[in-house]
Amino acid sequence: MKRYNAYKDSGVKWIGEIPSHWGCIKIKHLLKERVEKSADGIGEPLSMSQKFGLIPTSQMDIVPNAATSYIGAKHTHRGDMVLNKLKAHLGVFALSSYDGLVSPDYAVYYGTGRADMEFLEYLFKTPLYVSEFIKKTTGVAIGFNRLYTDDLFSISAHYPPLHEQQAIVDYLKDKTLKIEQYVSARERERELLDSLKQSEIANVVTRGLTPNVKMKDSGIPWIGEIPEHWEPCRNKDIFEESKKIVGENSSDYVLLSLTKQGVIVRDLSENKGKFPKEFNTYKVVEPGDMIFCMFDVDETPRTVGLSQNHGMITGAYDVFKIKRVLPKFALYYYLSIDDRKALRPLYKGLRKVVPLPTFMSSKIFLPPLSEQQAIVAYIDEKLQKIDQYMCDLQREIDYLKEFKQRLISDAVTGQLCVTKQ
Repeated sequence: MKRYNAYKDSGVKWIGEIPSHWGCIKIKHLLKERVEKSADGIGEPLSMSQKFGLIPTSQMDIVPNAATSYIGAKHTHRGDMVLNKLKAHLGVFALSSYDGLVSPDYAVYYGTGRADMEFLEYLFKTPLYVSEFIKKTTGVAIGFNRLYTDDLFSISAHYPPLHEQQAIVDYLKDKTLKIEQYVSARERERELLDSLKQSEIANVVTRGLTPNVKMKDSGIPWIGEIPEHWEPCRNKDIFEESKKIVGENSSDYVLLSLTKQGVIVRDLSENKGKFPKEFNTYKVVEPGDMIFCMFDVDETPRTVGLSQNHGMITGAYDVFKIKRVLPKFALYYYLSIDDRKALRPLYKGLRKVVPLPTFMSSKIFLPPLSEQQAIVAYIDEKLQKIDQYMCDLQREIDYLKEFKQRLISDAVTGQLCVTKQ
């Protein structure tokens, strides 16, 4: 990493040393607050997206509750810096590309001319500055703390001469764009591999492994043709509902959760997610049990899983013992159904519930046990190779994202020299 020729003490403990020709002053000398409010409420409503910055509210993935009136909303102009006071701990600063109106809970700033606004946006999103912003927030709890303008303006900021700021911004735009393009390509590759996994499973659990086997119509639109020798049965023939609950013995069981990664053990000590005060109504799960979520099926990322653990799971899910079929074959079969949300014709009501009697009477077609074993072995081998490659891709993606953030931080804090000295 190329460093500057000489450094000096910034005079601010948490900033430390800075290049010898850089300055360090209070943010109040770099920014001024824009306080104009709309008297008529006319203007483009803007909202903060952590992913895309400040964008028209109409373009948000999830549109927040629309205000009945924008009278009193704050004006923002193109090039202004907007801060969501409640999310300073996440580095939610964004430059506005629009003239418009923002929530009164946002703070709007314009530059004094001493600093490039794009440089400041990069600087304020670094871990170094986010950490300091957190210290300056006030409120009753994290998530409800606010970073007020007086507190923001009391913080020191270090910066190079204006022409050097602009050179750093140009350098970062070029480098980060290339990184983002490469990451996007790798993420698309990962998505394609995930689709390949789904198609591999769906193909063999409904068509088998023999290419020229004689086929017959299953009579079920979402299954299509199946090998002629496969035997039809109903879910009630292979699943037996388990209704046992943990009762007052919940402390004897680990908490399980149904996720895209399968049925996993949850660590209650991490305090992540919402948990009930009591687990008395949770169902007992044994290794080899199949778990189904039969409601909100379209919205739920994964509605089926095979437990490897002894534990408990929410009573809202259905737990089944498996009989007459290899558990893994049943898992792969219903994973292929879930990936396509193929049970849609069975949904009832607004919450898209698959009624248990309807599910239990639904048909499934089973190959002989030896063929089930061959299919499971084939899928296991295929998925192991695909999963390993996907894991390698994810490590590369994570590294590049981390490298991008480190590059930005090093450039705007003076640890990396990107200009000629």
